[in-house]
Amino acid sequence: MLSRQIREHPLLGGKELLVILLRRLAVSIPLLFAVSFLTFLLVSLTPGDAAYTVLGSSATPDQLAALRQQMGLDQPILVQYLNWVTSALQGNLGHSLITGQSVSEAIFQRLGPTLSLVGIATVAIVVIAVPLGLTSAVRGGRLATSIDTISFAGVAVPNFILALFAIPVFAVWLHWLPPSGYVPLASSPNKWALSLVLPVATLAFGAVGIIAKQTRAAAEDVMSSEFVTVQRANGYARQSIIWKHVLKASAVPIIAYLGVVIVTLFSATVLIETIFAIPGLGGLAVQASSQGDLPMLLGVTVVFTLIIVLINIVLDVVYALVNPKVTFR
Repeated sequence: MLSRQIREHPLLGGKELLVILLRRLAVSIPLLFAVSFLTFLLVSLTPGDAAYTVLGSSATPDQLAALRQQMGLDQPILVQYLNWVTSALQGNLGHSLITGQSVSEAIFQRLGPTLSLVGIATVAIVVIAVPLGLTSAVRGGRLATSIDTISFAGVAVPNFILALFAIPVFAVWLHWLPPSGYVPLASSPNKWALSLVLPVATLAFGAVGIIAKQTRAAAEDVMSSEFVTVQRANGYARQSIIWKHVLKASAVPIIAYLGVVIVTLFSATVLIETIFAIPGLGGLAVQASSQGDLPMLLGVTVVFTLIIVLINIVLDVVYALVNPKVTFR
């Protein structure tokens, strides 16, 4: 998430909020160009290319050279990148070098599963982790220890390892859930939900412990403040103090960590979608990378970056609305 320098400021109005948005956009535009160029450069320098993938090992050097020329792969890297940028600025992300499908169309078809996976995982993390963190801040003891254990396990055990253990247990042995595949929401809401249980659980497991731990730390800090002591002395109910005052005061660091977690979730979808055969952007990126399909990989990378930028902007706005005395530079 974008770094923040916090300073006291009067209540935010529409003008101040607009300034924050414009500053974020000013940073995001160069970021999009940098990410796309680095992706272009790295893929161009890797062995093999789309022409070899299309024609196969039996192709002659002349056939490969002719197809590379047809695809524009014989041009200098910088020229290829500038041609792509020119088209992208006009709303055209190009076509797949392998299938000929429009990159925009392919991304649109794959966007729903990825957003469903990350969106549900984010909601599950917030709904589970924040109450756990607040409760452990109040009670401590075994609950706090359990959260520390989950947090450590989430950091130590990668998502894909957890997925490889979850599939044999819950799908093969217990037959509770499908082992893989994705059912569109429009086809069957029940099957759609079932197809996402295991991917969402493996994706969210580690983050639940991390956010719960950060929530507990933030809540403990607020609960030790003079304000909460005065509230208790005045006879306010403990639950009221926690949910109305402690949670609101703790929201700023929780939102900050949540932004980092969401970015991590998007990066983790690359492996999770592959393991569970979910037709999302992560799987499309893996496929494009293995085939040397540069336009498709560029399109997916830019869309991923754009989604993360938009999420960070939304979180910054929420951050400012939760604490109007905070602004960002």
